[in-house]
Amino acid sequence: MLIFLFIIATLFVIIIIFSFPQLSPIPYFPTNKKDLPLIIKALNLKNNQLIFDLGAGDGRVIFNAAKAAYQKKLNTQFIAIDINIILILIMYLRRLFHQNKKNIKIIWGDLFKIDYQSLLHTPYPTLYTFYLYVSPWFLEKIIENCLPAGKAGKLKIENFTVVSYYYPVVGLKKFEKKLQGANAVFRYRFQSPEAP
Repeated sequence: MLIFLFIIATLFVIIIIFSFPQLSPIPYFPTNKKDLPLIIKALNLKNNQLIFDLGAGDGRVIFNAAKAAYQKKLNTQFIAIDINIILILIMYLRRLFHQNKKNIKIIWGDLFKIDYQSLLHTPYPTLYTFYLYVSPWFLEKIIENCLPAGKAGKLKIENFTVVSYYYPVVGLKKFEKKLQGANAVFRYRFQSPEAP
């Protein structure tokens, strides 16, 4: 009886965490597994690259990309950010058993309050990539308020890529390259004139 009550209470807490916008404002929808190879292709894994997964969910994309980087013997770094504590705990558990765990950092936080600039000082990145799979109204807000592509971007970098799964970034249409799988993957590359 006690086990049954514990399971019910646990399920209730999980439902609460996933239901209230204050606890998880961006709904959790896992990436379609069929599109993972296409997403990894769009991330364009390289040495000296730092990849942010903003709203990482259960880490499906970041852990698959980290596995691909490990297999190619790349020193790619990964940062997964999410506000949902249940999903953060799932990612920590997954990282424990991941072959490339030393290159994966997990951050529990609000996408709009994170100090991204402080996260840029990992050992060797020269390339920055931001992966997003969030609702379109949050997508535009993230671009506008957090990334250099927006008017009020918090980051001070010139060469970076934004990869958006499923939803295009309307304000970045002129930079868009679309890859089509089961769903669309949109890639936006920003480069200073001096960059190679």
